Amino acid sequence: MRRLRVYADTSVFGGCFDDEFAEASRTFFRDVAAGRFVVVIADAVLRELALAPERVRGVLKDLSADAVERITLTEEIGRLRDAYVREGVLGRASRNDAEHIASASVAVVDLLISWNFKHIVHFDKITGFEAVNLLHGYRPIRIHSPREVVDL
Repeated sequence: MRRLRVYADTSVFGGCFDDEFAEASRTFFRDVAAGRFVVVIADAVLRELALAPERVRGVLKDLSADAVERITLTEEIGRLRDAYVREGVLGRASRNDAEHIASASVAVVDLLISWNFKHIVHFDKITGFEAVNLLHGYRPIRIHSPREVVDL
């Protein structure tokens, strides 16, 4: 069976240590370790993790190399990120959030998961991301919370 490629933004890593999100976040990473998913991360995740507490960074360090796929920031990702801001889906202050979506879209992941309900996992933001993606020749992106993709 093909493993699903799931882009996990930084909130999912930090969610492992948040009372509200820990169970679903930890279950997701257990599923990654068990081979159900490949976790896809981009430079935006690595930049944000560099500023996070050691225990949050440790979640990534504990994953085997074959369970992680890395996406490097490219001009293509930058153009799509900037299009989300230019089209008003996200403001300039949310460029990193836009970069998460652009990275996942350009990499054609199966889905993106996040605990960011303000800028990412929100019905009107998702509609905006999908519209910009279609305008720029990318497929719509499936965005969910980790709770929606794991069996609790």
